[in-house]
Amino acid sequence: MEEKRVPLAQRVRPRTFEEFVGQEHIAKEGSLFRRAIEAGTLGSAIFFGPPGTGKSTLANIIANLDNGIFKKLNAVSSGVADVKKIIDEARKDKSLFSRQTYLLLDECHRWSKAQSDSILPAVEDGTIVFIGTTTESPYHSMTPAIVSRCMVFEFKPLEKKDIVLALKRAIKDERGLGKSKVNVTEQALEHFAWVCGGDLRAALNGLELAFLTTSPDKDGVVNIDLEIAENCIQKKALSVDETKFYDILSAFCKSIRGSDSDAALFYAQRLIKAGCDPLIIARRLIAHCSEDIGMADSNALLLANCALYSLKNLGLPEGLLNLSHAIIYACTAEKSNSVLIAMNKAGSMAEKFADSEVPFHLRNHPSTNDTKKIKYKYPHDYGGFVDQQYLPDEIKNEVFYVPSKNGKEKNIVIKKNKS
Repeated sequence: MEEKRVPLAQRVRPRTFEEFVGQEHIAKEGSLFRRAIEAGTLGSAIFFGPPGTGKSTLANIIANLDNGIFKKLNAVSSGVADVKKIIDEARKDKSLFSRQTYLLLDECHRWSKAQSDSILPAVEDGTIVFIGTTTESPYHSMTPAIVSRCMVFEFKPLEKKDIVLALKRAIKDERGLGKSKVNVTEQALEHFAWVCGGDLRAALNGLELAFLTTSPDKDGVVNIDLEIAENCIQKKALSVDETKFYDILSAFCKSIRGSDSDAALFYAQRLIKAGCDPLIIARRLIAHCSEDIGMADSNALLLANCALYSLKNLGLPEGLLNLSHAIIYACTAEKSNSVLIAMNKAGSMAEKFADSEVPFHLRNHPSTNDTKKIKYKYPHDYGGFVDQQYLPDEIKNEVFYVPSKNGKEKNIVIKKNKS
């Protein structure tokens, strides 16, 4: 009875690299990550990426391979005292038994600076191996001190083939449904893998719900078909296959770029009627309002964001009116890809001149507010604009953003700093 209370996703959690699915860019045999683990040289790390992509699972596998001691905390509910207790125990275990302690911290971006600082000495001297997991980029959400002491690995949404493989293993695994007679059609497996959005935990939860709520046939076999899968996941299967889905989504995007509101509305409705989440369409619309419309009409971006907000808070079917409104506006708006061009050029230069120095007058000078001493000209003292250098010396004359001659953008005048 106790085993039934443990979710399927937890029962069939992979224990070895051979059982682990997906994230081949990190965990495949011969990768830097695998070599570091096999050589016993992997230090503290941060795993970030969407839910259900294997972050905690991989941390468990690492600890098991090294015969380490695995401790787990959640950043939301833990404090400095919890960390200190684990560190004290880790020192004793390492000294007396030569066993390494691994500390897995879920939602590590939620830790405060004081909490992060409390672990730094133990990470630096190797008392513990810290493995943080988070759905947010640590470069923006965590203190630089802890990030600089960790290797950072990005996890990606699992591919459909990986999720189908994991589902099939869960059906056969005795820890999962292997002790029961279960037959799941390929269409049902494909549907679980499709609608979960790369989240294996969600797919396993759907499979488990289907198994628990489906009565066995006269032979004691639980048969799960597409209809049952649809009911358990509460989404209708798309009436188009995956290739056609992306073809239609591509046509929707190109119709916006081509200013054809009729076609864009048609393709949007075709996806929605087939069961596509309207939020997917709204998010693509937001992207194209900057990529294809940009500064020619910035109101398009505002309307697209309003449409997404309406879908989330107003719901269906009313939210579709706002989405259609935003689609028509985006199609009829003047077009410009100057934002995309500027972003790509700036990104290329940022990589090429990654070590360039920030001009002295633009640096942070906390010890003095004397702008004359640091030769920084405060633009508002000069009527809002003053000519001075902002880019590093190596690229001080580079131009990334060039206004197009379309829409409102044709009225933009760039005040270029040449000093």
